[in-house]
Amino acid sequence: MKRLLSLAIVAAGLLALQTQTQPSAAQGDKPLAAVAMRDQSGALVGSVTFTQEDHSVQAKADVWSMTPGFHGFHVHSVGTCEGDFTSAGGHFNRAGASHANHDGDMTALYVRGDGTGTLRFETDRFNVADLSDADGSAVIIHALPDNFGNIPSRYAPEPDAMTLNTGDSGGRVACGVVE
Repeated sequence: MKRLLSLAIVAAGLLALQTQTQPSAAQGDKPLAAVAMRDQSGALVGSVTFTQEDHSVQAKADVWSMTPGFHGFHVHSVGTCEGDFTSAGGHFNRAGASHANHDGDMTALYVRGDGTGTLRFETDRFNVADLSDADGSAVIIHALPDNFGNIPSRYAPEPDAMTLNTGDSGGRVACGVVE
């Protein structure tokens, strides 16, 4: 009888601990945006999620079948991924800021030698709700690294529009509409 009573106490304790660590229905769900990343052939090459926290957005990206190295990784202003993905417009940039300060400028995505990559970061440049404006938003993975506004001296005296707008991150190799 003592053994049964002990097992019941342990089970009750585990149930209480589980209840404390899981969010309750009263707390509600956090806003979430999901993105299926596809290359220009239409093959699925990754996923991105944006989860709204109190004062920031948690971003998580997982990719595969990508070219190794650093890639520009941005939210773009239009939720369309057609052709060469220029349909996604420029970087998400509500305030008209210069590159490296666009709302959609995010940290670089590093793809390992096996073609896979994982990225986790936090941003306060937008809320999840901001990504669902009238024309939507898209996430773009570029072919090259982003220079984040660090303009090489070869552009002296003035950088060209490509580096000012995109940080020389090259073509668009993967795109996903924010859902």
